[in-house]
Amino acid sequence: MPQLSLHSPLGPLTITEEDGAIIALDWGWGRDQTETPLLCEARDWLDQWFDKPTGSFPYPMKPWGTDYQKKVWAALCEIPLGETRTYKQIAEKVGGSARSVGQAVGRNPVPVLIPCHRVVAAHGLGGYSGDGGVDDKMWLLEFEGAPLP
Repeated sequence: MPQLSLHSPLGPLTITEEDGAIIALDWGWGRDQTETPLLCEARDWLDQWFDKPTGSFPYPMKPWGTDYQKKVWAALCEIPLGETRTYKQIAEKVGGSARSVGQAVGRNPVPVLIPCHRVVAAHGLGGYSGDGGVDDKMWLLEFEGAPLP
């Protein structure tokens, strides 16, 4: 699977493509670097987004996951820039419980692009699977202009 890395304010990130869609975004610099048209466009979009966050990621994504996880991830993509939702609010939208939403959010293979950082606990930030943990989540929310809980 082709991968391409970039420098970001969160540290190095690596984007992975399969069958013409983005399937993962990982913290760290990938071993192999392949410049496909999609990966170059995704890298350039992220570079611009980290300069000034606007809009949603416009390229195809096909993350691996269960049907429920994909339903949760689709709901995350609907959270506008600069806003947050609670795990409970997402559960009310897609079904399940706040806990099951939290588990799906934690397994998001395309963080930042599928904005799992915009989901917060009822009383506090909740967790974050990024390399910097909750500090990365707080940075992303502040960067996007979202109110911190």
